[in-house]
Amino acid sequence: MQSPEKPSKEIIEMWHKDPNNWKLGLFYFNNNDNRIFVSKRISMLGMTFNFAKPITWIIMATLILLIVLFLNK
Repeated sequence: MQSPEKPSKEIIEMWHKDPNNWKLGLFYFNNNDNRIFVSKRISMLGMTFNFAKPITWIIMATLILLIVLFLNK
């Protein structure tokens, strides 16, 4: 089984600019994009997750669990 080719910078830029890949204008959701971390629409604001990837949900749940455990001590 071959791994898919890495998308070109042009394709990545096209995905990033496509408003259909941004839910509520804040959440990046693109199954075709294998990146977990994606720059936000305004690049000076940092990074966001690609919420189409299951690992993102695992990371988010772990962070929330750690915060809850820390606050309950």
